[in-house]
Amino acid sequence: MLSRRCLLLSLMLSLMLLINTVHSWRACTDLLPLDLLERALPRPGQAPPPQVQIVQSKGSRGLRLAGAMATALSFSASQIFSNCDFFPAEFSLVATVQTPRLRQKRNEYIFSLVEEASDSLVLGLRVSENRLHLLVSGANPEGRSRISFKDVGLDDNRWHTVVLAVTGPYVTLTVDCGLPLELKQVQSFPSSLSTRDSRFFIGSRKRLRGRFSGLLRQLVLLPGSDATSRLCPTSDPRLAELSVPRVLKAPLIQPDQLAPEFPYEAEARVTLGTRPLCSEPELGQLWLNAQSRGFFICDGVRWRTLLHHQERLDYVEDYQDLYTSSETFDVEVFSVPSEGLFMAAANRDSRPGSGLYKWRNGSFTLYQNISTQEARAWKHFSIDGKVFLVVANSREVEPELSVIYRWHQRRRRFLRHQTLETHSALDWESFSIHNHSFLVVANHRRARDSNHNIHSVIYRWNPNTQLFEVNQTLSTSGAYDWEFFSVGPYHFLAVANTFDGRTTAISSTVYVWLSGSFQIFQSIPTLGATDWETFQIDGRFFLAVANSQKVCERGPSLYSINSTVYELNTLTHSFIRFQDILTHSAVDWEFFTVGEEKFLVVANSHDGSSYSLNSVLYRWQGYEGFVPVHSLPTFGCRDWEHFSTDEGSFLVYSSATSRLSKVFKLRTF
Repeated sequence: MLSRRCLLLSLMLSLMLLINTVHSWRACTDLLPLDLLERALPRPGQAPPPQVQIVQSKGSRGLRLAGAMATALSFSASQIFSNCDFFPAEFSLVATVQTPRLRQKRNEYIFSLVEEASDSLVLGLRVSENRLHLLVSGANPEGRSRISFKDVGLDDNRWHTVVLAVTGPYVTLTVDCGLPLELKQVQSFPSSLSTRDSRFFIGSRKRLRGRFSGLLRQLVLLPGSDATSRLCPTSDPRLAELSVPRVLKAPLIQPDQLAPEFPYEAEARVTLGTRPLCSEPELGQLWLNAQSRGFFICDGVRWRTLLHHQERLDYVEDYQDLYTSSETFDVEVFSVPSEGLFMAAANRDSRPGSGLYKWRNGSFTLYQNISTQEARAWKHFSIDGKVFLVVANSREVEPELSVIYRWHQRRRRFLRHQTLETHSALDWESFSIHNHSFLVVANHRRARDSNHNIHSVIYRWNPNTQLFEVNQTLSTSGAYDWEFFSVGPYHFLAVANTFDGRTTAISSTVYVWLSGSFQIFQSIPTLGATDWETFQIDGRFFLAVANSQKVCERGPSLYSINSTVYELNTLTHSFIRFQDILTHSAVDWEFFTVGEEKFLVVANSHDGSSYSLNSVLYRWQGYEGFVPVHSLPTFGCRDWEHFSTDEGSFLVYSSATSRLSKVFKLRTF
């Protein structure tokens, strides 16, 4: 009887112990998300440890351990396991970290759980070169196990959010809400991993060796479930949030504070030498260009100027001889995203047509031939991210057609998109008003009757058909060029009228956009106008006309005549004469800047006896207007274009009487 009572008492004691154990285990798994990083930080009002810094990197803040201590961020495990002594058997860990490049065999702890008396590791999350490790004590007879995920790519100096979920023998890793990686262990995670008399250390293993050198933004323990579904999907998976400490999200300086609560710095790396890559990983990095004496910051797409030595033009250098397939009437320099810089040449001959050149290794090389019919001008434009080129074909054969080409990303070529009827077209202009895209053609002369007094046409883009449709017609006389510009809320369109069938002494017209169409704003007397160039200097708006020749029914033609710069007078609401400049059959103006200096260069094409002339570069000198500073020998100069690359600033001119066009480099000091 006594033995039965002893046996019964023993069974009751065992049952009570089992119940207590189960109760404790359940209490651990029923815990809410535990922000380990927040718990390790001092409470509001307490002095922050000097070894902890707030660092802003790539737009987000994180904590970094500094100094000679590795225990600045720690707390007793009993603070979160108050009702039990066991680590939950099923859990997930969420960590948002930025880890620098780690050399081979270097290991750094994101966190560790350590027995205070023996310094033995109970649990740890460790990162090494391209790997992540979960270390667990008591998971096998040897006393410790290591679960390693390879090729995770965390040590790339970019923000990453990882979710490590443990369920029995399965361990799953999800990085930046991507595809989960799952490992199956021989032994399940210990169901009775004791946390008694243990302490959490954030960013270390209680010692300097193995201290985390990166930034910690988030560290959360979620018992009993996988946190992935709470985080993903998200618009920014690298910075997915479950719980981020308030000090990393609140304003650095509170209204009642004179300084930040924690030591603060914004991480910035300065690169020297040639232009480095600027993309999302380099966001916020700095570049010091000693050669050009400039200081730049990467915005994730391009380098933005912070400080820059204001360059001044010293002289113009002959840089490249560019031989085209035939005489060139126009050049258009433009960029295609992810492809680079291009130049389209409008060539006279129909075979092989006009050439498209690409800037490679510091010079233009032929990239594509495009079939054209006595091309006179190219215009580049973009609509909804799509890149187009339109050519003005001037060959007087029926039907007279000009063509719009569209860049094909896969084939990396311009392909025919749409044909439009034109009449000896000499120019196209593209513009946008109220998010609507337009094209206007300069129809010079109708082939069937040689009439110069015809309509030029404005086309409007139809987003449904993906084609241009006629929107408005305007009466022009030998139209040679269109120029669109805006002044405040007003939109203008200026046409250069060249010849009305009898004389070049006619008026060119400036139109203004009113009530959904262009209306006449001002008529300006011109002499064989071939180009308008608009520009702004110190809040003043200017319009320069290139006058090519004076042709009348009687008397000789004059080529050396004045071209004129007009300024918009806000009192009279009209363009008034500002400066006359002697030119020689001018056919183009190009305005550009070097540093803070403003320039105009004119294309002098003919003086009545020769095409070999100096085209002149003028510099803006305030009250004096534009004064000549450089004379550039040209032959049959037809068009100027200014462009800039990593190699510097350049001018290119086309020759309408020779296959040789030239690129000049603008040397500065």
